[in-house]
Amino acid sequence: MAGEARNTQCASSIDQQHKWRKSMSTGASSSSGVRRIGSSIIFSLYGNVYPNGFYFVQVFVGHPPRPYFLDPDTGSDLTWLQCDAPCVRCTKGFHPLYRPSNDLVVCRDPLCASLHSSDYRCDNPEQCDYEVEYADGGSSLGVLVNDLFTLNLTSGVRIFPRLTLGCGYDQLPGISDHPLDGVLGLGKGKSSIVSQLHDQGVVKNVVGQCLSGQGGYLFLGEDVYDSSRITWTPMSRDYTKHYTAENAEFVFDGKSTGIKNLNVIFDSGSSYTYFNSQIYHSLISLTKKGLSGKLREATDDRTLPFCWKGKKPFENIHDVKKYFKPLALRFPNGRKAKPQFEISPEAYLIISSKGNACLGILNGTDIGLNNLNMIGDISMQHKMIIYDNEKQAIGWTAANCDQPPRSNRAIL
Repeated sequence: MAGEARNTQCASSIDQQHKWRKSMSTGASSSSGVRRIGSSIIFSLYGNVYPNGFYFVQVFVGHPPRPYFLDPDTGSDLTWLQCDAPCVRCTKGFHPLYRPSNDLVVCRDPLCASLHSSDYRCDNPEQCDYEVEYADGGSSLGVLVNDLFTLNLTSGVRIFPRLTLGCGYDQLPGISDHPLDGVLGLGKGKSSIVSQLHDQGVVKNVVGQCLSGQGGYLFLGEDVYDSSRITWTPMSRDYTKHYTAENAEFVFDGKSTGIKNLNVIFDSGSSYTYFNSQIYHSLISLTKKGLSGKLREATDDRTLPFCWKGKKPFENIHDVKKYFKPLALRFPNGRKAKPQFEISPEAYLIISSKGNACLGILNGTDIGLNNLNMIGDISMQHKMIIYDNEKQAIGWTAANCDQPPRSNRAIL
């Protein structure tokens, strides 16, 4: 997915007026006016890191509700669907293009303002143009609309909140493009789905996910885990656009490498993990040293930059994990026991179609992340990851991600 570090910027003025379809009924009432904080919303996740390279959720939008497959992205705020407005450039998705409601968001709406710089101009006061750009080169351009979402709470109640989303009528695919209907924005900003639901009193401003090799689940709200059994570290106050923790120390095989003061973004929109050049080259050097005389580098395998082969093809990660060392990011918290985000070999290796073990950690400096480091889907597998925007903390714990929880604390 185009899910690395990204930014939102003002759309250029739209020269041609777009014809909005008026046939969509919006008569159903929303029950989001009833304050339901205490419940959560759970979505099943489908997909895997390899060979699919992405996860997705099914979301129902409109009246009557229609299904769409969306890329859940904690690295960006805006939720958007490829939209028949009509569409200038749309990539192939799983479902017919979204047919927008006629409920346009006006330019001076606070949600519109949150997607632009403070000095943006309203070329058309009656609508809000947007453009989002992603680090892999992908982008979406369109207008904001309001529409009904169909959501099931863990309390057993079905609600129909009216939420703001992007009607994307001009998409450019990035290098990691996937055939999905759009993006589910789960970031920290005002336009993200969890922020909107929190503002309507539906759930606490908390996002969580649990990824496995067969899918997993995503949740909004806090009633599916026991906070006292989660390892927590504070969110950075300097990097307000992303879920970032700071001052981490890189640990290899239980020993400090001396590489410290690292800023770490947790981003579900990225399939792989990215370390800056210093850590990356240190990791490659230490890994090669440990593999000397055990595995040979598979230079003919282009699945990822570094792959290794054994005497015969590996069938799964368990065949190869004994050759590789565990990694960790150690965070300060003022206590003697510092929280560690463990990255086992299963959380940084894939077995390629050629039967080789390939390193799912890439050089982030090469893609423009500069000194930032990014934990992607591969390193979040078999963990519940929680982004608590109310406590401004990121948490994690080992978990069985194959079965979505049915009630509070079911996963622990």
